[in-house]
Amino acid sequence: MVDVDDSGLCGDQWTYAVLLERSEQLALSLSTRFAPGERVVVWAPNIPEWIFMEYACGLAGLVLVTANPSFQAAELRYVLEQSGAVGLFMVDGFRGNPMDEIAHEATSGNTALREVVNLKDEDALYAHGERPTVLPDVQPDDAAQIQYTSGTTGFPKGAVLSHKNLVNNARLFCARKQVGPHSVWANFMPLFHTAGCATGALGCLQAACKMLLIKRFDADVFARLIEEQGVTTCFAVPTMLFNLLESLDRTSRDMSSLEVITTGGAPVPPDLVRRVKDRLGCHLLSAFGQTEHSPMICLNPVEATLEQIVETAGQPLPQTEVSIRSPEDNRVLSIGEVGEICARSYAVMIGYNDNLEATDAAIDGEGWLHTGDLGTMDAQGFVRVTGRVKDMIIRGGENHFPAEIEAVLVTHRHVAQVAVVGLPDEKWGEVIAAFILSDGPFDVADLRTHCRAYLSAQKTPSVWVRVPDLPLMGSGKVQKFAIREKFLAGNYGEVLQ
Repeated sequence: MVDVDDSGLCGDQWTYAVLLERSEQLALSLSTRFAPGERVVVWAPNIPEWIFMEYACGLAGLVLVTANPSFQAAELRYVLEQSGAVGLFMVDGFRGNPMDEIAHEATSGNTALREVVNLKDEDALYAHGERPTVLPDVQPDDAAQIQYTSGTTGFPKGAVLSHKNLVNNARLFCARKQVGPHSVWANFMPLFHTAGCATGALGCLQAACKMLLIKRFDADVFARLIEEQGVTTCFAVPTMLFNLLESLDRTSRDMSSLEVITTGGAPVPPDLVRRVKDRLGCHLLSAFGQTEHSPMICLNPVEATLEQIVETAGQPLPQTEVSIRSPEDNRVLSIGEVGEICARSYAVMIGYNDNLEATDAAIDGEGWLHTGDLGTMDAQGFVRVTGRVKDMIIRGGENHFPAEIEAVLVTHRHVAQVAVVGLPDEKWGEVIAAFILSDGPFDVADLRTHCRAYLSAQKTPSVWVRVPDLPLMGSGKVQKFAIREKFLAGNYGEVLQ
């Protein structure tokens, strides 16, 4: 593991043997202060101490609760209290967020919390308490982490994930993308999300490969790291890849080390796949997952065609069943029919923390996780995501799936990224709106003609909005509820006729 600073300079590094030694040392310290099964929150960016805590908590039988370093007081207070955390491990601040001040406010009156520790204070971090200095017998099905989902409405739910969930999912994901001891993984996905601390960190561990731990994504810095460190792989949302290609247009770099990049969280434009292959010389593989499945469900193989990468999220990972089910009666639908994507495997979460009702709604009696995503499956097992059950647009009583419309729009030469959202309308109930990021001017009439060449008239957006950016969740997925709220509030984008 190599610690990379904001400028892209590589600092301290640890072999896996040294990482194990450091993690065991910390685990023994924690075991004298906390009992197995107790919850501790790690609130920090991508720093080495985060990884030390991840492994130490696993060894000590503690449940690591993740928290976004951009949290404000109300958000942090909710995670601390809902998880029942007895410890908070944090840093003073990150990217202008005064975390020490926020923590003081968020922990006020919290009687369950026994420790607030600065991760940079080694004396406090490695302090010994009164419990015996011995590591417990941790089992595969024991809880390892609580990850709070990026809920579209209401309060986030804490998905409780086991060691078996996380470790095996990371291993099988890396095997599909052909990561091995030769690989160099640039891990800039946030560690508070499963893409960073599970498929990233745990995947590198099991592949025994080098991991560059990067605090935030910067396209220029990343391009230089690829050239200097021989990066072979990463997970990146489409926005990051567009930024990387733009950086290479400004400053040419040697990209020959790259082998495979996995992506997800947004539709993958065909032009992006072609440009990645031509300019970066590597595979770009689309994936599908969610936190409740630790997180990966599907991934395209390296043998996938351009059409499969663009139009599908790949095939289920090994040891994972996927079915397409009717949202109304839970029956399995036929090949090609749109229904809810459901998964059943070793990777399905234990449940939502202290929320039996939500757990029962998400996992049915036969063990199927209902993802809330709509999609289809073809005869080869490739899964196509057509939208969220909650994002489905009902216009005049007819159901429309945003992903289907987005997949057409991203093929237009002037569309870099797009999010299709339903807006309230007195006549139709909802109308279809397209929020577009574009590198240059675009003509609405041209976009309508483009849509009509592939879609029926009722699926063509009636509202067209040019936007400067698309709000993203920590996972990189577009926050469609935020788009809707910002637009309806009248302070987002430019409506075009």
